Amino acid sequence: MPTRIEQLSRAKPNLLKFPDRRSVYWLDELPTRSKSTTTAFELTPRLEQLAQGKESSRFIEESRRSPEWMVSAAALKACPSERVCSLALPRMPADGWQPERPLLATLSVAVKNAKPSSRLCQLAQPKRAKTLLTYCSVDSSAHAISVPITPSSRIRQLASPKQVHAQHSLARPVSWPVPDHVLKAVASERLQKMARPKTRQALFEGYDPYRVTHAARAATASPRLLELSLPLPRKCKGQ
Repeated sequence: MPTRIEQLSRAKPNLLKFPDRRSVYWLDELPTRSKSTTTAFELTPRLEQLAQGKESSRFIEESRRSPEWMVSAAALKACPSERVCSLALPRMPADGWQPERPLLATLSVAVKNAKPSSRLCQLAQPKRAKTLLTYCSVDSSAHAISVPITPSSRIRQLASPKQVHAQHSLARPVSWPVPDHVLKAVASERLQKMARPKTRQALFEGYDPYRVTHAARAATASPRLLELSLPLPRKCKGQ
């Protein structure tokens, strides 16, 4: 009996090489090979019946007329009445109607030899747009404005730069020199206690984030906070 390794080392058989390959439909015998390469189809009686064209019903009447109409003998010998003759006449134009003028009207000799007056020549000139003085087109060295311009008090107030607050301090440098006594400092127990994060209960444990503490209720605002809480003076003038 061959071992497992010998069984796996054998090459797979080429199934396309053998003509007696069995069909997937489990045929008991091989199908006979026909000489013709095409397949002959046979229709069932039901398919032949459905393939027939639909016949028109015997109750249908031909309602479409032929394009050639036969004129009867009475119509050939008919004489139109006065009313029919009046309706057959073309419609006359209304009173006062004038034909269209030609596209290019002919000019008279007087119009061709006419000379415009000085007033017509003045009106024929195009209008000149007024030039607006802008900061790009005005040169202070070449053009001098003769009319003196005096700004109003409001414009002078708006043009004045914003004053710095008396308690304003400049920004500190990025690198701060740390003194030696700070480097050698040791934190006390109080500092270590205050450095610890405050432990709070969760919402499901009874914590109320909207509760105001007693210390916050008794707090007193500093003069700087009272000054910052006041509205701007220019917004309180109309009140």
